[in-house]
Amino acid sequence: MTLIVHQFACLADNYGYLVHDPASGETVAIDTPDADAYLAAADSKGWAITQIWNTHWHPDHAGGNAAIKAQTACMVVAPAAEAARIAEIDRTVTAGDDVAIGAFNATVIDVGGHTMGHVAYHLPEAGLAFVGDSLFALGCGRMFEGSAPQFWASLQRLKALPPATLIYCAHEYTASNARFAIHADPDNAQLLAYAAEIETRRAHHEPTVPTVLARELATNPFLRADEPALAARWGGGDAVATFAALRAAKDSFR
Repeated sequence: MTLIVHQFACLADNYGYLVHDPASGETVAIDTPDADAYLAAADSKGWAITQIWNTHWHPDHAGGNAAIKAQTACMVVAPAAEAARIAEIDRTVTAGDDVAIGAFNATVIDVGGHTMGHVAYHLPEAGLAFVGDSLFALGCGRMFEGSAPQFWASLQRLKALPPATLIYCAHEYTASNARFAIHADPDNAQLLAYAAEIETRRAHHEPTVPTVLARELATNPFLRADEPALAARWGGGDAVATFAALRAAKDSFR
């Protein structure tokens, strides 16, 4: 028996995730952008939220902790480096720690850069990773707090996961990310095919998340900053400089 992921839209462009283990009956809320939406989603499935795993402190990721905990008495897990900015924490975690849902262990990965203490949760047996705002389909998070070397190192850790890993990111940003990715890497045939698929899916109001890591490795310019063609196009002397140039360009891209 494997884990069930229930995905639903909330706020303007967030995705909510409930991860359910039928064997143990446990349900984990991945982040809490909208407490009412999460509680309603759990109720619709007949599940009881037993844990919250926060990826970072931003209100559209941890803002519902208190309300959900008040209703469910769940355990809140959050990154130690951001504990002062996250409500209702029961356990703090750092890179290399494990958390569990039933018999499934999740490894905590340091993916700082979008925020300093951002973490991801990788469930290797289930082939899933919940990455918050560190990595998106065809994009990565805006670098609000971290540095380019830090963020590039974080993306390297995600790149090292098994290629078949399903990547669950927190927002439906893929269409705008695709436009920038084509601007950044216009000769990538796999990217052009991916972008066409995204356009069709969004025209039918279908989600583009989760994505598969293997596809991102071939098409996501932020994961490919160490490739000579992108370095030559974006003037970076090394992968970090290329990543920094891409991120700065995306910040002002329209």
